[in-house]
Amino acid sequence: MKDHEIWVVDDDPALRWVMDKALTEAGFEVRLFATAEETQQALSSAAPAVLVSDVRLPGASGFDLLKSLRRDHPKLPVIVVTAHADLESAVTAYQGGAFEYLPKPFDVDELAALVQRALQVQPGAQPSMAAKDGDMLVGEAPSMQQVFRAIGRLTRSHMTTLITGESGTGKELVARALHRHSPRARQPFIALNTAAIPAELLESELFGHERGAFTGANNRRLGRFEQAHTGTLFLDEIGDMSPALQTRLLRVLAEGEFYRVGGHEAVKVDVRIIAATHQDLEKRVADGTFREDLFHRLDVVHVHMPALRERREDIPLLLAHFMDAAARELNVAAKRLSAEVLQALSGRSWPGNVRELKNFCRRLMLMAPGRIVHMSDLDEAETNRGPREERGDWRRQLRAWADAELTAGKSLTGAEAEVEKILLEAALAKTGGRRQEAAKLLGWGRNTLTRKLNK
Repeated sequence: MKDHEIWVVDDDPALRWVMDKALTEAGFEVRLFATAEETQQALSSAAPAVLVSDVRLPGASGFDLLKSLRRDHPKLPVIVVTAHADLESAVTAYQGGAFEYLPKPFDVDELAALVQRALQVQPGAQPSMAAKDGDMLVGEAPSMQQVFRAIGRLTRSHMTTLITGESGTGKELVARALHRHSPRARQPFIALNTAAIPAELLESELFGHERGAFTGANNRRLGRFEQAHTGTLFLDEIGDMSPALQTRLLRVLAEGEFYRVGGHEAVKVDVRIIAATHQDLEKRVADGTFREDLFHRLDVVHVHMPALRERREDIPLLLAHFMDAAARELNVAAKRLSAEVLQALSGRSWPGNVRELKNFCRRLMLMAPGRIVHMSDLDEAETNRGPREERGDWRRQLRAWADAELTAGKSLTGAEAEVEKILLEAALAKTGGRRQEAAKLLGWGRNTLTRKLNK
């Protein structure tokens, strides 16, 4: 094996040239292949330090190549690149033992950095996966690819995980995907929204109770922890949990045991905890409403679900997905959105995120009379949705916000940085993560964009 020779496998000659140039300029020796068969033949007499492979190749696929590499060269780090960047591809890549999964289009600097990381990895340390698809997570945006990769890396893991994100972004879907792609997949998945249950009942709901523990407790009842034994317990809206229950939950996480309400015998359980919240837990820790030690127990692995407005390029994909799902659910003929409707819906902010968009598709499927949904059909679906969003007046809204903050005696420190962050995220979303194009849209230089991105 040559110390720094990188093999690139891709049937697109233009992309091979781009990767060759980028990796060569980064100081690596590069050898190029167009098919998996050529690569396997070369592997009979040599091996690279890192292999970069496309998924869709003529003949044997990149996944076929990955499978043979795991058998014959198990310590070789493999970076899988694909234009079909969905959860299934991520799962399959990590299942085969890929070092990393990189969706196209990608930044060549990112590829070079991944290769450098792969060179530094300890032999045998590559993440691996074993799972089946079936999750309803849809998205091609870079932020969703990060979610898919996180799920992939956590396969075969029992780690406690914290999922953050606004309401309606799909945090429970991530939790279910983490469970389904884990060693506990055949065991129970128990979900509980802690904010939906009165605080005085939540303790019994979580830990169960003994007969006679309180008025109406006529029988022993197993709580969610015991129901989830050997499986996964998903605690949604964990940020709303009372301080007393936070203390009890901390003990379970630390010691793996608890007492039922009214009980005197410790109950031992083996449960993986996945928690979720729309709140800023670090801020709640700072103001004393959430235990710091519990926060660190929960935040072993952190997965963030982006708001829908932060991945607008996924809106057409989600609209098509939910329109088809609504047609099947309602048992009606599928309907298609006109170009004008698609453009209009893609421009909305969707404060309720994916949940709001999904329900809107259901209303459209019921209310629109024809097979094609036109702009005039949106009015019926707008019923009970609230006033239409005012658009094109962002300057007035920004001025009103600034006036209100200053009137309240607050400082505007940090607002400029937040505005730049929003512009940066929007430009990267528009260009599919291509920094050079994003910099042009913002009127920045490439170095300026990189500096602000790092900041």
